[in-house]
Amino acid sequence: MTTDTPSGQVADLDWLLSGLVQRVPYTRSAVLLSADGLVKSLHGMDADSADHMAALAAGLYSLGRSAGARFGDNGEVRQVVVELDSTLLFVSTAGSGTCLAVLAGREADAAVLGYEMTMLVKSVRPNLHTPARQAAGAPSIAGL
Repeated sequence: MTTDTPSGQVADLDWLLSGLVQRVPYTRSAVLLSADGLVKSLHGMDADSADHMAALAAGLYSLGRSAGARFGDNGEVRQVVVELDSTLLFVSTAGSGTCLAVLAGREADAAVLGYEMTMLVKSVRPNLHTPARQAAGAPSIAGL
């Protein structure tokens, strides 16, 4: 199920997420999110579920970054995979400050899904940049 685009989403990218979900058997839904957990685009879930997924994915991504800083020579996070009894959750880097989270059934081929996610990100990476947010009340560079 595709939802209407809530404010703040990038409607142009919904079709990419839809294509990913349709291409990979047993894939259920996808959410493009900022690294701090704000939904940018979604396919296959309602807005409330997408917000929850974005918060979870941002947390997993942050844990991956911390592991990379401590144990991986400051390496970038490529992908975090959570394997549940009936579901697979993939979270990958999608661009500067942006992540892609995908839910799939247990029957999904994890290698194919990971590959398709990588190809999607590579094809549109320049359009997936999310600038860092400034603290409320902080002056912007333009205002200086």
